[in-house]
Amino acid sequence: MPTDTPQPSFVLVRPQMGENIGAAARAMWNFGLDRMRIVAPRDGWPNPKAVAMSSGAGRLLDEAQLSDTLPDALSDCTFVFATTARPRELIKPVYSPEGAMKLAAEKIAAGEKVAVMFGPERAGLENDDIARANAIITVPVNPEYASLNLGQCVLLTAYEWRRQSEEIKHETLDIGKSDWASNIEVEKLVEHYEDRLDEAGFFYPPEKAPGMRVVFRNLFSRMRLTRADVQMLHGVMRQMVRWKDISK
Repeated sequence: MPTDTPQPSFVLVRPQMGENIGAAARAMWNFGLDRMRIVAPRDGWPNPKAVAMSSGAGRLLDEAQLSDTLPDALSDCTFVFATTARPRELIKPVYSPEGAMKLAAEKIAAGEKVAVMFGPERAGLENDDIARANAIITVPVNPEYASLNLGQCVLLTAYEWRRQSEEIKHETLDIGKSDWASNIEVEKLVEHYEDRLDEAGFFYPPEKAPGMRVVFRNLFSRMRLTRADVQMLHGVMRQMVRWKDISK
């Protein structure tokens, strides 16, 4: 059975190719969506090509709601979006996928049932389909090539839903089993290098030495080091000094 997670239903209106239905299912499941509705698929249902293309998301196809007509598919919905790239003479609010899914999240949180319609591959939704929608979703694509296939459009919309319904970490860094180095550990590392470099005559001439030390210390402050990094850099300097003494 579908999960209990509140979410919109994705309605594929008269899809033509089983492969695209499978790609749509895969895209939905990538982002945690499992409410698929299929209206009058051209090649009948079930479709083995859809299963093959779904790549592990076949459960969505098994549980998909099949309808002969669009009104039947939308019968329990309180707010409906229609995806289209073409200007229409129908007056409706137009949203980006991000804006649409933000609104969808608000409405679903308030207890409404939201659906998103995706049209057939050849020409997209017809005006009669869009007339049943409350709002339009348009992807800001290249105006000279605005064609998106069904799977791509579903993927973009599903991704935006995920962004609105989950806390997204926009940057992560895995440091494995190490910990971040503390300020005192970095300070001791810098002192180690400064002492050895001072012995080697690096900070020269004397009048420029204070400024050189500031630049050198700033170099380390721009790098966020782990304890493992600090230990390795201590080892590098110790080995260089040891090698210098041996080579005399």
